[in-house]
Amino acid sequence: MSNKTHRDQEQFRNAALDYHRNEPKGKIEVIPSKPHSSQRDLSLAYSPGVAEPCLEIEKNPSSIYEYTTKGNLVAVISNGTAVLGLGDIGAEASKPVMEGKGLLFKIFADINVFDIEINEKDPDKFIEIVKGISPTFGGINLEDIKAPEAFYIEQRLKEELNIPLMHDDQHGTAIISAAALINALELADKKIDEVKMVVNGAGAAAIACTKLYIALGLKKENVMMCDSKGVINHKRENLTPEKLDFIAQTDISTLEQALEGADVFVGLSKGDVMTAKMLSSMAENPVVFALANPTPEIDYNLAIATRPDVIMATGRSDFPNQVNNVLGFPYIFRGALDVQATGINEEMKLAAVKAIAELAKEPVPEMVKLAYNVKNIGFGREYFIPKPFDNRLLTKVSIAVAKAAMESGISRKPIADFEEYENQLLDRMGRDEKLIRMMQNRARSNPKRVTLGNAEEYNVLKAAQILYEEGIAHPILLGEKKFIKEQMEKFGIHLDVPIVDPMDDDQDDNRKKYRETLWRLRNRKGVNEYIAKRLVRQRDYFGPLMLQHGDTDALIVGYSKNYRTVLRPVLEIIEKAKGVDKIASMMMILSDKKPYFFADTSIHVNPTPEEMANIAKMAEYAIKSFAIQPRIAMLSYENFSANSETSKKVAKAVNILHQKYPDMIVDGEFQPDFAMSADHLQDYPFSKLGKTPANTFIFPNLESANLSYKIIRGMKVAQVVGPILLGLKQPVHVLQMRASVDEIVNLATIAVLDAQMRENQ
Repeated sequence: MSNKTHRDQEQFRNAALDYHRNEPKGKIEVIPSKPHSSQRDLSLAYSPGVAEPCLEIEKNPSSIYEYTTKGNLVAVISNGTAVLGLGDIGAEASKPVMEGKGLLFKIFADINVFDIEINEKDPDKFIEIVKGISPTFGGINLEDIKAPEAFYIEQRLKEELNIPLMHDDQHGTAIISAAALINALELADKKIDEVKMVVNGAGAAAIACTKLYIALGLKKENVMMCDSKGVINHKRENLTPEKLDFIAQTDISTLEQALEGADVFVGLSKGDVMTAKMLSSMAENPVVFALANPTPEIDYNLAIATRPDVIMATGRSDFPNQVNNVLGFPYIFRGALDVQATGINEEMKLAAVKAIAELAKEPVPEMVKLAYNVKNIGFGREYFIPKPFDNRLLTKVSIAVAKAAMESGISRKPIADFEEYENQLLDRMGRDEKLIRMMQNRARSNPKRVTLGNAEEYNVLKAAQILYEEGIAHPILLGEKKFIKEQMEKFGIHLDVPIVDPMDDDQDDNRKKYRETLWRLRNRKGVNEYIAKRLVRQRDYFGPLMLQHGDTDALIVGYSKNYRTVLRPVLEIIEKAKGVDKIASMMMILSDKKPYFFADTSIHVNPTPEEMANIAKMAEYAIKSFAIQPRIAMLSYENFSANSETSKKVAKAVNILHQKYPDMIVDGEFQPDFAMSADHLQDYPFSKLGKTPANTFIFPNLESANLSYKIIRGMKVAQVVGPILLGLKQPVHVLQMRASVDEIVNLATIAVLDAQMRENQ
């Protein structure tokens, strides 16, 4: 292993440990869901009020779903006997994984989770423990339990419990890979009942996958399953009951022999067990699912180079067609919980398979294309499984599973109106930080050079490390080189990135060309050659000049200086975009419900109606680049009255926008709470917002905008990103003073997307 690889692994290890140990510890927490600020609230929540629902549940046990969180609560349960690729590491050591699974349930399907690690390897005792705690939960997700015990545990619990239960290691992979198989065979022009399949691996996932493929029409006699000893054939002895099911009547004993002429290879084993020679021996248009992680059974690039006709999926996100369990389990449980299903049966699994497979064939929405930074994406060899950040999964899969539960007779709470149910699901999609994850994913697809000013600061260095290690950007550190290196050494931050010091001798050539540019731009505005020579040694000028000369793709400045002080050199060097008279700024507010946007928060002290209209238009353009439809409220302290001078100004700005941009979703003057409430909006049927609340707010002056977002930031009730500069020709964004690491990473991510968009234009 090279020193660089070892260092990268050590840095990743430290980052993972820091991520988990940072306050609050772990990855999930419990927060109150009901009011609790007053004595009356507490008397209703606990004694004496809590006695009333207890008595109701005693009379009618099914009312527990009405009075408690049971209907949206899943237990993620493990005994730690088969954790990831780590093996039997014990119940306590498995807890970070179970917390992580809980996080995925929450962020993808808004399902609450308690993770439960049980220190018990005896299957029967484990089953009794799970049965004993089951009244707490609406569903149970078994995780990381080794085979063959996993088969026995799941079967017993399915028979003895009346709530949705699934061992995701088995059935999650089976469902997603089955959906992929349907589509891959269609691309290969092969029928499932005719193909010859080789399955490498005979653990819980492999057994479950093969059984589901057979339910889809695969002939059992056309399957050869291999374990670590080779093909499971009639000559083998001492096989587990699960392996006995897949004995092949053949003298073939090795994986290499089995693959000759095979149509499909499904790998659920270990990395690099399949050679190019083996792949070459397969039939025309071979389907290869190399699902070992992180190293597939055969490298994707090697497979494509060996067989251009291969139709391939892996378990990795950096290759096309990732078989990722997150495409299934959150939505399967979502649908099962919402109809209070008594289990998860084969009909529900097959419904999920078909919904996922069909979704890959539908036209891909612009938001998904933007999330993965691709202009064209459609059903084919490089896209036959939906992407994990495709928000349509929540509605398509959950609804399909709910309908299957109802049709198969295991639903206790049938859904009467599926249109209304779909709207309820869509309402859940606004939670968490999906927008940031989507933007970072887009940035990774085409990372850009981002110069970070004030690189001596710990927060800036830490943000640079994250941007570098996550592949979000190619950071350039701007500051005093000697001090930056001292700080990196002090904090154990090792980054192989450029460090640019305007005072350093190696910048002589750059200083010369930058000086000439600065003099040319400012020679009629008080800057002579001597002043230009002095200014280019200052980072506040050097950074914008790097951008002007194409020596960086984007610039982030302002960590330790006043906003206007940092902005002045930027505006002296970077031109405004075509048609822009004055630039503006916007804050992104990431609440637990959805993102909001505030403008202008930093530049226009008292904008005119015309300037307000321009701010609104620039904000609309920027927000659309995030794949979000802006719904703009022009704010005042009264609704459609235009009595005060402020409201008259706002009304005039709205009139300008309605005249110039009739398709723009904008209206006002609005009080912010009215613009955010569907109930209040009903009182204004003439408004262009209709009944859907605003997500973008244009303020009548700087004081109201700046104070509003700073109150939110100070209360720490939402993540604040920005200021995002609007109207410049090149990507420059100015940090708030003492910005957090996350704030710097998020603003740098936006800068990358900004640079990508300009490159595409």
